[in-house]
Amino acid sequence: MVSSTKLKSVDFYRKIPRDLTEASLSGAGLSIVAALFMVFLFGMELSSYLEVNTTTSVIVDKSTDGDFLRIDFNISFPALSCEFASVDVSDVLGTNRLNITKTIRKFPIDPHLRSTGAEFHSGHTLHHINHGEETKEEFPDGAIPLTSGSFESLSHHFPILVVNFNAPWCYWSNRLKPSWEKAANIIKQKYDPETDGRVLLGNVDCTEEPALCKRNHIQGYPSIRIFRKGSDLREDHGHHEHESYYGDRDTKSIVKMVDELVAPIHPETHKVALDGKSNDTVKHLKKAPVTGGCRVEGYVRVKKVPGNLVISAHSGAHSFDSSQMNMSHVVSHLSFGRMISPRLLTDMKRLLPYLGQSHDRLDGKAFINQHEFGANVTIEHYLQIVKTEVITRRSGLEQAVIEEYEYTAHSSVAQTYYLPVAKFHFELSPMQILITEDPKSFSHFITNLCAIIGGVFTVAGILDSIFHNTIRLIKKVELGKNI
Repeated sequence: MVSSTKLKSVDFYRKIPRDLTEASLSGAGLSIVAALFMVFLFGMELSSYLEVNTTTSVIVDKSTDGDFLRIDFNISFPALSCEFASVDVSDVLGTNRLNITKTIRKFPIDPHLRSTGAEFHSGHTLHHINHGEETKEEFPDGAIPLTSGSFESLSHHFPILVVNFNAPWCYWSNRLKPSWEKAANIIKQKYDPETDGRVLLGNVDCTEEPALCKRNHIQGYPSIRIFRKGSDLREDHGHHEHESYYGDRDTKSIVKMVDELVAPIHPETHKVALDGKSNDTVKHLKKAPVTGGCRVEGYVRVKKVPGNLVISAHSGAHSFDSSQMNMSHVVSHLSFGRMISPRLLTDMKRLLPYLGQSHDRLDGKAFINQHEFGANVTIEHYLQIVKTEVITRRSGLEQAVIEEYEYTAHSSVAQTYYLPVAKFHFELSPMQILITEDPKSFSHFITNLCAIIGGVFTVAGILDSIFHNTIRLIKKVELGKNI
């Protein structure tokens, strides 16, 4: 009994007998208003608790994604053939990677950027070409000089027409000439054009017949093309099917190539036998481009230092007329680092003000040279790349949610004495943008909730007391006046 009495003595919430309390309409109204206000403040506090505080800071780059950066791109060149389109990478540390093919895909396109065929595979076009021994010995011309008029008639007359598109100023054309003329004389003796009539070797000087060379999309010299006669080999565009030869250029190899092309054709009827071409011939032949453009897409991995991504015409056995090269291009896509999926951005709408604004700055932009800049024009892009990283703190641990690279771009054109290229200079900023998410703690939420309830209850009690005492005072004054 004594212990119970002592325990009751520490009661903070002593009760007043109900008989001694009095309810009032003003108190009831104030209680309802206080309760509604509590609910309103509770909703606001709950909303604030569920939101994540975001702070942005700029710090020295502390990349956690390795020493290499991935560059994804999809760029269309209306006037650069897939035969010679090359993707090169270099940097200030001396890295120089030429003609990357492993992660690159090339598709022929027309001037309107529409695809005109399957993916172009370089294959044997990259092997070391044997040109035979250099000689100054003169051989009589065995190949027939072709013009636009004679080309059309002869391509319809002979089942096989093998043409060397060349330029007199070209080193590789002059290197090929002795072997080509010697092979043409051998072929003329073996397959007399008048009595046999299955094959003819011809020459086209592209400085004299620029329209003919342009019609056949000749961009590198020399280019050896094989034209076949026959309606069964005609394509949708109405031209005779033709192929490019990428094999060795010594006399023996050229003669062997022609022999294997002629072998399936019957000498009298000129009908193609069922056995077709030999595997040796197929290995060095590739369907010639029916259009002169190329879409280059894929990705490369580069070191995180200033460097260049260069797309240009490249070949170890062809020459290019720099005044005729047009490096106009349309950038469908160019980004750095891992791509942020649209789904992730949708799930994290709170980050939209900070992310996804400049990671594709060049996408959809065209850089076209309509010859208003003249010849030998290189198109350059200067890209400043900044890393943005989002970090969230959960259960006291930091966790990277998103890492992305955004960039600014400035483009210019420059005339050059060298072969024109499309060049993307990239430089990573030593600083990075750090976005930190700090969720509120549950203890903070409970503390604020108690403060809301206690504060509103106390303030409501004070207001009720003031109101009640004011009414009593007014009544006393009125009673005093009446007396």
